[in-house]
Amino acid sequence: MDATMLSEIEGLRVHITGVVQGVGFRPFVFSLARRYELVGWVRNSSSGVDIEINGPTEALDSFINALTAELPPLASIDHLETAPCPSNGFTDFTIVESRSEQGAYQPISPDMAVCPDCLRELFDSTDRRYRYPFINCTNCGPRYTIIRDIPYDRPLTTMAGFTLCPECAAEYSNPLDRRFHAQPVACPACGPRLWLEGPDMPDDPLRDEDALQAARRLLREGRIAAVKGLGGFHLACDATNQAAVGELRRRKLRVDKPFAVMMPDMDTVRRHCVVSPAEAELLTSRARPIVILARRPKSTIAREIAPGQDNIGVMLPYSPLHYLLLEPGPGFPEALVMTSANLSEEPIAYTNDEARERLLGLADALLLHDRDIHTRCDDSVMRILPNEQERSLVMPLRRSRGYAPFPARLPWPVPPLLATGGELKNTFCVARDDYAFLSHHIGDMENYETLASFEEGVTHMEHLFRVRPEIIACDMHPDYMASRYARERADREGLTLVEVQHHHAHIAAGMAEHGLSGATPVIGVAFDGTGYGDDGAIWGGEFLIADYTGYTRAAHLAYIPLAGGDLAVREPWRVALTHLHVAGLPWDNDIPAAAYGRSHLTVLRAQIERGINAPLTSSMGRLFDAAAALAGVRQAVNYEAQAAIEFEAQADPSEKKRYEFNYTNGIIDPKPVWKALLADKRSGVDVGRISARFHNGVATMVREVCCDLRERHGIDEVVLSGGVWQNVTLLRRTLTLLEREKFVVFCHSLVPANDGGLALGQAMVGGKGFE
Repeated sequence: MDATMLSEIEGLRVHITGVVQGVGFRPFVFSLARRYELVGWVRNSSSGVDIEINGPTEALDSFINALTAELPPLASIDHLETAPCPSNGFTDFTIVESRSEQGAYQPISPDMAVCPDCLRELFDSTDRRYRYPFINCTNCGPRYTIIRDIPYDRPLTTMAGFTLCPECAAEYSNPLDRRFHAQPVACPACGPRLWLEGPDMPDDPLRDEDALQAARRLLREGRIAAVKGLGGFHLACDATNQAAVGELRRRKLRVDKPFAVMMPDMDTVRRHCVVSPAEAELLTSRARPIVILARRPKSTIAREIAPGQDNIGVMLPYSPLHYLLLEPGPGFPEALVMTSANLSEEPIAYTNDEARERLLGLADALLLHDRDIHTRCDDSVMRILPNEQERSLVMPLRRSRGYAPFPARLPWPVPPLLATGGELKNTFCVARDDYAFLSHHIGDMENYETLASFEEGVTHMEHLFRVRPEIIACDMHPDYMASRYARERADREGLTLVEVQHHHAHIAAGMAEHGLSGATPVIGVAFDGTGYGDDGAIWGGEFLIADYTGYTRAAHLAYIPLAGGDLAVREPWRVALTHLHVAGLPWDNDIPAAAYGRSHLTVLRAQIERGINAPLTSSMGRLFDAAAALAGVRQAVNYEAQAAIEFEAQADPSEKKRYEFNYTNGIIDPKPVWKALLADKRSGVDVGRISARFHNGVATMVREVCCDLRERHGIDEVVLSGGVWQNVTLLRRTLTLLEREKFVVFCHSLVPANDGGLALGQAMVGGKGFE
């Protein structure tokens, strides 16, 4: 380099935060530096990626522009800071050793589906990783589930015990190789191995390809196998075999709740389901969630997969092992049930020892491997909502593998805090600065095992993201297990405790995911089954005027006594007859709910009239249960929202009529709904039209109340949150009506509308007073 060029050399220091580790970012920087003939170094740190680089000004500008314009597939940049520095006389560009920084943190990539390059190698008989179930590179494979600590380097993952062979080491060390510093990189010579165990298996277990083929034989024969995946075990069986699916239900103690199905490719999915372009895009995305699809009438998938429904939860293979397991072959099923490996309501099994202890009563064999899972992580579940403007909304029903722990960006910074979430579909959130790190799916907090899983997850994420909470936010319910944990810990550690009303948290979560500052309030429509209210009643049909600091309850469903308490949630006929009693309507014998509960009517009437075990509720979820029972759809349920789900499934999309509510002085009275519904039932109107009229009536009522609140408060922004808004029929019709009235409507697409999104709202409310 001549003297003139040397005089033009400048230095630049760059600090980048975001998902920039474990995603091929340093090799990307290295290749850009080579392209623009720059010198210096790049390294990982606990807070992101640091670069010091020297070169001509024009080349440095081009380098910085390319950093943001040409990102690797899994990378994302949140902040990029540059500062000039003296030229340091570098002669080359190098990748230097990572640096640990006390208290620093950075976002972490979720686990991602196997990439096309690895998939091609998996089935290439000339490749040294041919049919190797653990093939991966910097563009795919496990991330969050194997990380023990940051920075994201192999010694801090569950791959630490696998010593690289010379060939893998060469790839790992070559900045131009796509496996450069791919921390899970391995091959058959040096990496994890597969084997099959079970009571009918030989003492010396079958391994590798033999184990795989033996597992496939079991599935072909209608048996059940437990398969270790990325974030835990699945229970697998032939999804087209009615007897196999029935046996899995019997063993798992899962009566009707739908199973997820894995299909080998999109052609198979299209044979069995109706798939829109938006659904196909979501199915084939790197996150590979379960997507709720409409099944085709001639599909051979067993009806027992999702009793009472015309939808199926479908996912594509996302690990190399899945592709090998579902490889098409003579007599092999077109689809497998792939459901979380646990007894009903327990956490998913994720260690080999746990599988041996808990799953051998559920499965005929265990397909195991020795790549440890550090954090259990269930599959995510998504649904697509098409609307009349041909826009598609992605609706998360469960946000976990492929998405967690990717953060939500907050509209303003918060102090270090923990939000513990709710009782059902629990997730928690650790937050600091402008990041809210949302946990994987924990589940229903109804037993010690789930509490232990929750506590393990909290400890890990607080350590991973260097959060030492100053604030703990929780639901204000006195008995929620997650809330008891928050109160006890706040008392023990001297932390600030913020108890957040359930429906306020729902609306705050909806505001936060859309980046609303809270400077002006919104109309929050929070519809769900259960939430502890300020007055001690069970809320759930709420219209709030809300921001992050507080709310006013502007309107709500009229109270009814929930006769029987929790029993009424499991037996909707009780709620139906209670609604009729409150409305002054008789329990005639031709009403399906009255016929079903005939032997209990005297006791039920006494509970209602005397208030015995009959807390007041304004729940919209229970209103749907009542309608389903009165329409004759279902009088008892064995999983949450079953009656409402089956009622929605029968709604006739061509029906335009609706049932009317009374709305006076902030109270929404369904009495006219019940009169009209019973009249339709007695005159022979089919269930599909009754369901549609009910859905149309609720949507129209929401429009009426929102218009009234806009007139009184001058607010035209509406946030819809709570589990009832997972009802696609209701949501689509409500959006159409509100948008015609020129409301600006915000729905969930980042976190679930159900209680899986509560923690984000709790974090926003908990941190607001300390901004």
